[in-house]
Amino acid sequence: MQPPPGLRGPHPLGPADLGACLALDRIALKGLWTPEQWERELTDESRLVLGLEDEQRDLIALAAGWLVADELQITAVAVAPHQRKRGLGSLIVKALIQQGQLKGAVEANLDVSSNNPAAIALYGSLGFVTTGFRRDYYRDGSDALLQRLKIKTGRDIHTEKTENP
Repeated sequence: MQPPPGLRGPHPLGPADLGACLALDRIALKGLWTPEQWERELTDESRLVLGLEDEQRDLIALAAGWLVADELQITAVAVAPHQRKRGLGSLIVKALIQQGQLKGAVEANLDVSSNNPAAIALYGSLGFVTTGFRRDYYRDGSDALLQRLKIKTGRDIHTEKTENP
């Protein structure tokens, strides 16, 4: 998976990237996580955090997830507002899923706000299907749509569409 010309990544992020993750979280996710939560994401070996940087080495996209047995739980996806609609969300999520697959994941799960049609469309284009919801889950009162993607070994995830079981 190659980034557009001039961009660097997707590559693993670590403790040295804490400030960049906090800055991107603030502008793209409205401060979803605290510094302590980001520090845990960037230091725990069971978690994956990938980033994409621009020409100035500024973090412009990230995706984070936990490996729990053979499941990849995607916990955060962020793209800087001025970099959206360039395919970077798709690129970073695909890279995270591939890293999860390399570490044994056979399924990816996430939740997405019912008020976020762009994210819902992104995940749908990757083959995620809605399997349930949590009512009034987010701060704004929106529901969380629970989504799942079955990862098929040996298949490129961007061509794999899954069905509801």
